Amino acid sequence: MGEMETAPKPGRDVPPKKDKLQTKRKKPRRYWEEETVPTTDGASPGPPCNKKNRELRPQRPKNAHILKKSRISKQPQVPKKPQEWKNPESQRSLSGAQDPFPGPAPVPVEVVQKFCRIDKSRKLPRSKAKTRSRLEVAEAEEEETSIKAARSELLLAEEPGFLEGEDGEDTAKICQADIVEAVDIASAAKHFDLNLRQFGPYRLNYSRTGRHLAFGGRRGHVAALDWVTKKLMCEINVMEAVRDIRFLHSEALLAVAQNRWLHIYDNQGIELHCIRRCDRVTRLEFLPFHFLLATASETGFLTYLDVSVGKIVAALNVRAGRLDVMSQNPYNAVIHLGHSNGTVSLWSPAMKEPLAKILCHRGGVRAVAVDSTGTYMATSGLDHQLKIFDLRGTYQPLSTRTLPHGAGHLAFSQRGLLVAGMGDVVNIWAGQGKASPPSLEQPYLTHRLSGPVHGLQFCPFEDVLGVGHSGGVTSMLVPGAGEPNFDGLESNPYRSRKQRQEWEVKALLEKVPAELICLDPRALAEVDVISLEQGKKERIERLGYDPEAKAPFQPKPKQKGRSSTASLVKRKRKVMDEEHRDKVRQSLQQQQQQQQQKEAKAKSTGARPSALDRFVR
Repeated sequence: MGEMETAPKPGRDVPPKKDKLQTKRKKPRRYWEEETVPTTDGASPGPPCNKKNRELRPQRPKNAHILKKSRISKQPQVPKKPQEWKNPESQRSLSGAQDPFPGPAPVPVEVVQKFCRIDKSRKLPRSKAKTRSRLEVAEAEEEETSIKAARSELLLAEEPGFLEGEDGEDTAKICQADIVEAVDIASAAKHFDLNLRQFGPYRLNYSRTGRHLAFGGRRGHVAALDWVTKKLMCEINVMEAVRDIRFLHSEALLAVAQNRWLHIYDNQGIELHCIRRCDRVTRLEFLPFHFLLATASETGFLTYLDVSVGKIVAALNVRAGRLDVMSQNPYNAVIHLGHSNGTVSLWSPAMKEPLAKILCHRGGVRAVAVDSTGTYMATSGLDHQLKIFDLRGTYQPLSTRTLPHGAGHLAFSQRGLLVAGMGDVVNIWAGQGKASPPSLEQPYLTHRLSGPVHGLQFCPFEDVLGVGHSGGVTSMLVPGAGEPNFDGLESNPYRSRKQRQEWEVKALLEKVPAELICLDPRALAEVDVISLEQGKKERIERLGYDPEAKAPFQPKPKQKGRSSTASLVKRKRKVMDEEHRDKVRQSLQQQQQQQQQKEAKAKSTGARPSALDRFVR
């Protein structure tokens, strides 16, 4: 037989099988990864070693004796600077390039101060550590918020409009036809004239978003429309005189002051409510952040109606006769009322008396208007004078101008422009900016209408002025009147129905109580130091000692588990009880000494004791 065939040995003709580690493919290196040192066969790849550090640190023998350092060093201790760990990978991008401008971009200090709302110069006297830490956290959050607001200002791409004439040309001589020809088609479509002479004169009102317009005529004509697209929402005739009209918190609800009572309609013209407690209403004002509808009546009552719950919050008797001049301060929600004796009174639903009274004119007041910042108030009276007052505590007139016919209606724009309606003429004055009062020397624009003016209002976020007169409604173009940028979360002209419903829910949750309306809303965030001191004095008189005169006892920590929370509380309470006993004992001794002195005085004078001596102090 032949020899058995045996398997070939790996060392001879057949090549040996490769190890599993060698058969694995080498992992490709990305361009952002560092090149690793190739490892030896059979060794697992480990972290890259630092040769420089290995050379600087000589190896110690294993059996070398290490001397322990003494805790108390003879040399003076020098505080070491904390090491700054430099991470080169954090400063580089994926491409390996280094950022030439690391960190956030700097923000100008002037821009940050414009958005800052906290005055750091005013500090609380003798504030506690906990209160001080809370204030520091609030200031840090406010500073961070102001920086973010300053950064986001770059996103406000729109700029306010302006009107400039040629060299030496007066802008008041530029008519509306010239402006319509000069602007684009979309802006020119915002100028229109509604001929409604058979139902006039008209009062009008724009919604907070500036998208919808409502107007009502003296002969009962009421209409609401989207004036941008000219889409009519509703049109009815109430068969009664309409004295004023106002949108409520949204364009879905409409308040109409009719001849007898106050009526609430929806955007389809359906009557929802008839409020009989508000009768003979002449003027309406809506406070959006408080959900209050303020009404002024012929009977001399100023009534606040909470439209969120349908209740009368306050009904104040002004005791000044018929009320037909009313305006609101958008800054602090204070109502300004003009009276026939030449005064303007400021009212809040939390007070039954006026917050302030200003003597403005020698005759009766015809119109009142307050700018959006709450800084300036414009008034006109029967003495044919137009005055601008400073509302920052002084209440003094800043400028005065005598008009030929006197202004019957006044209104401020978002950018600080002032419009006055004098008969069938509308004059507009402009200032240096939003925070400066308008200059009454030279009018900015002038326009003549087809009838006497009966209502004025600037459209929010648009360079448009709405005028209601005896011939209908006119929409004028006024460059630079409206704020160019709007807050999409607060007043969005392009919001959908779902967005409006969500905004209504959030606005109701954030509703400001009517009791917080005051002249200075910043005082609500301040600490009443006078009341604090008075309460402290009353507490000292009631206890007989000052509990805050001495610092509270802080027990020292002990070893072997004797510094538990329960033991610390017991030790604190024990010390407090001992101090309280000592103070009570001292107060009793003082009272006994005073009683002995009184008895000694009574014996020295020889007067007989009486039962009424116990009431003598």
